[in-house]
Amino acid sequence: MIRLEPLKEVSKGLLYVTPAIAVIVTILLGTVMFAVLGKDPVQAISIIFLEPLTNSFAISEMIVKATPLILIGLGLSFGFRAGIWNIGAEGQFTVGALAGGAVALALHEVEGIWVLPLMCLAGILGGMAWAAIPAFLRTRFNTNEILVTLMLTYVAVLLLSVMVHGPLKDPEGLNFPESRLFHESAILPILIEETRVHIGFLVALAAVLVAWVILRHHVFGYQVKVMGQSPRAANYGGFAQQRVVWTCLMISGGLAGLAGLFEAAGPVGQLVPALPVGYGFTAIIVAFLGRLTPVGILLSGFVMALTYIGGEAAQIEMNLPSAVTGVFQGMFLFSLLGIDVLARYRIQVSRPAWAAEK
Repeated sequence: MIRLEPLKEVSKGLLYVTPAIAVIVTILLGTVMFAVLGKDPVQAISIIFLEPLTNSFAISEMIVKATPLILIGLGLSFGFRAGIWNIGAEGQFTVGALAGGAVALALHEVEGIWVLPLMCLAGILGGMAWAAIPAFLRTRFNTNEILVTLMLTYVAVLLLSVMVHGPLKDPEGLNFPESRLFHESAILPILIEETRVHIGFLVALAAVLVAWVILRHHVFGYQVKVMGQSPRAANYGGFAQQRVVWTCLMISGGLAGLAGLFEAAGPVGQLVPALPVGYGFTAIIVAFLGRLTPVGILLSGFVMALTYIGGEAAQIEMNLPSAVTGVFQGMFLFSLLGIDVLARYRIQVSRPAWAAEK
């Protein structure tokens, strides 16, 4: 019989190294996958992981894609640390984009530097409102937030589709299901000329710093840590667990909603049904690959953005299927989880009692 026996002492150094090991394991598994597909593994790995780092345009696109991943991953990390499993950041991302985009469309004839901050506020509130539904259901009826947040994602995507097919559709768009383009005051300022890198990246960096301060030096960060490691100890210590649930879900919903607004007011520039592209789900991998730490999430956000850019390049240059990016991201997650198990547990192999008697 094979069983897992918890180690008495887990090396913290090993836990911080496991993400790097997971990356290496993923690359090795990727070479096997490409060989099975009849492609040159060395060329494929080079295109995905190395070539984007030598191209200034690819690096700028990595920053664009890393921005929402970092913001969403930071928000999710608060809940995951506390044992609150928000799997529906994609829905909160969508509603945030919808709420902030609706403000931009309502003020399409108004110019002013206050338009964009108002859109950001609407995006944050939209994401928080969507996260408030599972927060209320968990604290009031003890509902499983995994199922609620996940199911609400599909509702949010359908809501966006209904709005861009109806009230928010561009009246001059030849009946295409999309909103009108946002005007200049509703578009995020560009940081680097001739690229799509926008000011949202600076906001993401600021969010990393704030999250680090909260988790390391604020009493709320301590409450999150204790509640995640031992809910009974948190209850004995007098922590208001319902307040922690609400706060964690509001943080994750607000940051996801802000990321959605940044995507709509940044690279896309309007509301379209295809706006949600899976950042909310990929950010779950980002959070765990970054060990639920702000600095780790910053780095892992770029790693996952690299798989997006490199995967798209590999699809074009080597005629690979479009699913290659998702497969790599899934490999990252499973490799990390598998290595985590080996770092925390010892594999014990023993003969069953009936076999021992014989």
